[in-house]
Amino acid sequence: MSTPSSWPLPSESIRFVLPRKMVSRLREHPLSEQLYPLGVGYYQLARGHAMQREQHDDYLLIYCLEGAGKLEYGEKGKRRIIRPGDLIVLPRNTPHHYWTEQKNPWSIYWIHFDGSLAQDFLDQLETEGDSPVLSLGIHSRLVTDFEALLDARQARHHLASYLHSANQLRQLLTHIALLRPLARQQQEEALDLEKVHSLMQTRLHEQLDVETLAAAVSLSKFHFIKKYKTLTGTTPINHFIQLKIERACHLLDVTNKGIKEIAWAVGYEDAYYFSRIFRKMMGISPTHYREMRLGRSSYTED
Repeated sequence: MSTPSSWPLPSESIRFVLPRKMVSRLREHPLSEQLYPLGVGYYQLARGHAMQREQHDDYLLIYCLEGAGKLEYGEKGKRRIIRPGDLIVLPRNTPHHYWTEQKNPWSIYWIHFDGSLAQDFLDQLETEGDSPVLSLGIHSRLVTDFEALLDARQARHHLASYLHSANQLRQLLTHIALLRPLARQQQEEALDLEKVHSLMQTRLHEQLDVETLAAAVSLSKFHFIKKYKTLTGTTPINHFIQLKIERACHLLDVTNKGIKEIAWAVGYEDAYYFSRIFRKMMGISPTHYREMRLGRSSYTED
């Protein structure tokens, strides 16, 4: 894998590099040899983030959610400005230098990957000319795809979990290929909604107020709530809570974390309050939900 960034990692950001032994197993396994992740991360408001590589021996995607940055690429050092919704696609052997704007730092997802069919997957993305930048817009489902890959850091060296991550990488790349022809056809209003939902997805571990959401799409609080409810039939905060509970259900399904730890992971410091919200949304307590998953209880027992 190309050398990862040495940018100091703040608490709200994530950098996960797969263990070398696991990469070797993925490279040789018939279910993953064609495409497998090497490292994945999320950098939030990454002031001071920059990286330069003359030698690039794998494949790299960078998806910008907010802020701005710049990219220089190729032997001639061509330059592109990176804005929210842009996807940087860097094939093997592409020299590059990218950095965030100091006054408007970017928030990005990134993934290094490799495999015998890695270039074939990139070819399906149909970049324009020699430019490595695709303007996709902000898509909440794409954010969800990156978040699913970040869950690999909880795998604890289980091969089956990393094989699942390799399959999720396929899903991510084929999803991008589907979004590519639709990007230019998206209406302004729909793009704004995607931007809101993506912001919600990246802040599930925090509290998020309506003012912040409204500011993201340059609307007043009143007009934002009105327009959002017209489009979705619910309020932005109700939808944000629903996303938190969906994430909590996922953690209850795939981890052994305690209720207090899961509450913290979705932005609730008070586990009792989290349990009340969970019961209100799901009709059962978090503990009962987990017991159902383990086959120890039925839905009607609580």
